[in-house]
Amino acid sequence: MAPVVEALQAMRGVALITAVGVVAEVGDLTRFTNPRQLMAYLGLVPAEHSSGERRRQGAITKAGNSHVRRLLVESAWAYRLPARVTPIIQQRQQGVPKPVRAIAWKAQLRLCTRYRRLSSKGKRKQLVVTAIARELAAFMWAIAREVTPLTATSGTARAA
Repeated sequence: MAPVVEALQAMRGVALITAVGVVAEVGDLTRFTNPRQLMAYLGLVPAEHSSGERRRQGAITKAGNSHVRRLLVESAWAYRLPARVTPIIQQRQQGVPKPVRAIAWKAQLRLCTRYRRLSSKGKRKQLVVTAIARELAAFMWAIAREVTPLTATSGTARAA
């Protein structure tokens, strides 16, 4: 799992402790067939109380791994600042494949913009950061998918 840990550190707000914590708690991120399954596993999806025509969504379910959820929320605070590649991020990205760096940059652009947009709508900062953490999990899934060799995951049945 060392290549995945190294690749996750290419993202803003994700240093060694966060990357190792996520990988240690979740295991193989590619066992989920799509990022929505990972988000649900971590409890970062809205609760729903629906009946008939009425659809009501509530706060996040918090049904999943609280340690990883906390790590992601702490990492999400880094996206309140404008998107840029700092010297620290540049150093962590050395030796990381180019597609992973592209995903990390795309994540930074999207998440920084989303933070500003939700904040400008008057949303509470904690709610905004939780929304960013949810999408951050999806970008982590994409990076793990890029780094993990297909031969290791193709023979196993995926279920969440």
